[in-house]
Amino acid sequence: MRDPAPVTSPDDIPFRARLAAAARQEQFLTVVSREEASARFRAAVPHAALPAETVPLADALGRVLAGDIASPIDVPPFDRALVDGFAVRAADTQGAGAAAPRRLRLNHEILACGVAPSLSVDAGTATPIATGGVIPRGADAVVMVEQTEFFEDALAIDLVQAARPGQFIGYAGSDMAAGETVLRKGLRITAREIGMLAACGLAAVPVVRRPRVSVLSTGDELVPAGAPLPPGGLYDSNGPIVAASVTENGGEAVRLGIVRDDAVALSAALAQALAETDVVVLSGGTSKGAGDVSHRILRELGPPGILVHGVALKPGKPLCLAVADGKAIVVLPGFPTSAMFTFHDLVVPLIRALAGLPPREDEAVQAVLPQRVASELGRTEFVMAALTRTPEGLAALPVSKGSGAVTAFSQADGFFAVPAARSGVEAGETVSVTRLGAGLRPPDLILIGSHCVGLDHVVGLLAERGVRTRTLWVGSAGGLAALQRGECDLAALHLLDPETGRYNAPFLAEGFSLVPGWGRLQGVVFRPGDPLFDGGDARAAVAAAVARPDAVMVNRNVGSGTRALVDGLLGAKRPAGFWNQPRSHNAVAAAVAQGRADWGVAIATVARAYGLGFLPLTQERYDFAHAEIARDKPAVAAFLAVLAEAPTRAALRGLGFAMEAAP
Repeated sequence: MRDPAPVTSPDDIPFRARLAAAARQEQFLTVVSREEASARFRAAVPHAALPAETVPLADALGRVLAGDIASPIDVPPFDRALVDGFAVRAADTQGAGAAAPRRLRLNHEILACGVAPSLSVDAGTATPIATGGVIPRGADAVVMVEQTEFFEDALAIDLVQAARPGQFIGYAGSDMAAGETVLRKGLRITAREIGMLAACGLAAVPVVRRPRVSVLSTGDELVPAGAPLPPGGLYDSNGPIVAASVTENGGEAVRLGIVRDDAVALSAALAQALAETDVVVLSGGTSKGAGDVSHRILRELGPPGILVHGVALKPGKPLCLAVADGKAIVVLPGFPTSAMFTFHDLVVPLIRALAGLPPREDEAVQAVLPQRVASELGRTEFVMAALTRTPEGLAALPVSKGSGAVTAFSQADGFFAVPAARSGVEAGETVSVTRLGAGLRPPDLILIGSHCVGLDHVVGLLAERGVRTRTLWVGSAGGLAALQRGECDLAALHLLDPETGRYNAPFLAEGFSLVPGWGRLQGVVFRPGDPLFDGGDARAAVAAAVARPDAVMVNRNVGSGTRALVDGLLGAKRPAGFWNQPRSHNAVAAAVAQGRADWGVAIATVARAYGLGFLPLTQERYDFAHAEIARDKPAVAAFLAVLAEAPTRAALRGLGFAMEAAP
């Protein structure tokens, strides 16, 4: 039988050394305020996004875009049918009814999905077409098969209901136009964005590299989940919680397991972590007890080394922050609640910044404290609380389980802070409870009106400064109406007043202000080499095209500034293609470039992008309007500031816009 291990004698040198260290109880370095700790940490460690990497589309879910994404194609790439039926000329159907049907001859082709039309729809004819089929030249409407009667012998159909121009047609670029910025830098990719990227034909996407974060747990008492629990042992909960939180906030957790309270082992683990990852997070070993060795090892690092050891927080005082090789090293307190508070307060902002994500958006609600909560003067204390609804409103019930409790976070709805200068919060006081797991906040700025690629650039600059913008393209008149109804912060418009010859300002009611944007050159776009337009004058070329029945135009939607210009050109004339009315310059250019139309009106910047010929018509103003009382709103002020900056104006000039002051 083996002899039992000898009992450690008080005279043994190792025991005496440990006992002396325990009695000495090494003190913290200087304890600093939470604000000072955060300031030192941010000054020493850049809180900026990591470099970009390109990943396959299948791996992009949850990643953060490293740059703006512009659609390389029009989506849809052609005018398409929205129902099964027949592609027709709407003019041929006028007056149709059950008592007086209109008969149309069928063309000798069937346009299933993926079939390119080879025949035009001439007057008195129709072409069978399936949902999603390409609209043939000459057609400007689709009638549902249910509204027709087929005559096999005559290869004809009778229509019992008139069609209106544009009926059941989805126009090219109506979803996304080629060159249009569809996703912006800093956006976290969800399933919805995956669908948009796939529809654009993009197989790979540039994303911010995820920060790799080493996660170590320290302590002789710790045991991994699943292993037998010895006397005095504890299952490691901090490691899994921290690793999950890293992933939850956009990082890649590198689990390095449990490291014993041994200086050699911990030094080796720390060296490995610094070599392989961007951030190192340890938990435990940062207090002043004899067995805690983490902070002693950090003292041996090169400058700047330890930044903070001891923060005036409750829970969380033993927090230690350090830097080595330009990388952050954070030693969290060992108790779970202390570890989680300090991790979310100081480490999560770094991880999210490295991952390109915005700061966490914590929702706060007001609630009444039903009982007094005492607190230690000089330390900011965070109190976990459960919310309950009373007849008088919300009440915050403190969850007093101590910093060693693992369940405090799961049982609480949020937390409130007791300032360091107060010794507690009295019963009946109202506190601000920060909710755990709050949802997304709405955009900072809503902009509605006419689209412009120049505006895409400005909105991108705002996004880089943390201002999130929602843009809706409904045309100039639609944007102005939305502004007057209070539905947006800014309207984008280019409306010409024919009586004064001025743009935009005459349309503003009292209480609204105009912000000068830029000048855009509008003109006729056509395919290079077309003898109707090449080398001619824009207005003369349009007159010649209108006189040609086989020259097809592409129009713009009612309410847009460009439509007003087109109406002035055409007067009462309604040439072929008049009722084809897409909602953007890009869609006009796409129709001409693809041969579905021969001419249209768009801005010079878009004409260049599509390789089209261009005959100038007029230099117009593209400006912005806002309510005067909204000028000092932070997001509106940020927009105006960015618009006025010299680099912004230079970039817009580079895109082909005129930045001189409005006349």
